[in-house]
Amino acid sequence: MHALPVVLVFTLAPLPAAAQGQEALQLFLAGSYDEALDCTEDAADADSAAFTARVLLAEALSNEVEPETAVLNRAVEEADRALALQPEHVEGRLQKAIALSLLARPMSLSQVQKEGRGVEARDLAESVLEDDPHNAYAHAFLSVWNVEVLRRGGTLGAMMMGASLKKARRHYEAAGAAMPDDASIHWQWARALAALDAKKYRKEVEAALAAAETAATDSELEGVMQRRAKELDGILSGAGPKAAEVRALEML
Repeated sequence: MHALPVVLVFTLAPLPAAAQGQEALQLFLAGSYDEALDCTEDAADADSAAFTARVLLAEALSNEVEPETAVLNRAVEEADRALALQPEHVEGRLQKAIALSLLARPMSLSQVQKEGRGVEARDLAESVLEDDPHNAYAHAFLSVWNVEVLRRGGTLGAMMMGASLKKARRHYEAAGAAMPDDASIHWQWARALAALDAKKYRKEVEAALAAAETAATDSELEGVMQRRAKELDGILSGAGPKAAEVRALEML
């Protein structure tokens, strides 16, 4: 059984090639994704390829609709291009993990099991931690991955995949320790727990939502995550856990 991990965190990657680095980064932070892509389209280095994947995913995730498969496949291709140039490229591995998890999101369990995207995404994040044990975004990815396995596969499925809520919490704590003021890390943890069981884990969900809502945001993408946290918080406090659980399952 393979899980459908969905995580939206983006690393503060090495800049793309120096010629377009600062301009591309500033456009990305401002949410001008098409313009940021224009800055990297002719670059042939690994950093720029991984950055292109990052921009594609950020644009897809900023929308309220399910990301287009063609865009996600292009992000995988760009991440693969980075890894072909530098096999151990951290940003390339993380962006490929994110893209694979999003491609798996609408699939049935049997489809995911057949294609193995959930496991490949997990393995990529774990490989990053082997090289960088304190990488906040790899920890954040795996915190959500463990919760999603439990939600989709139940206790038996989680046992088969080696996933658990204990592991999920450990990864979230590590991510928070490394980057305590990152809205996306707290938002994704809150969303995942709320989708799992908003009533049972309400206190943890509320704490994570509060952390996301008060975090400093240095990019338009983090602003999107923060606004989603505020929306879910309002639903939880107003309509209650069941409504929050339903909404969390819909959100990115």
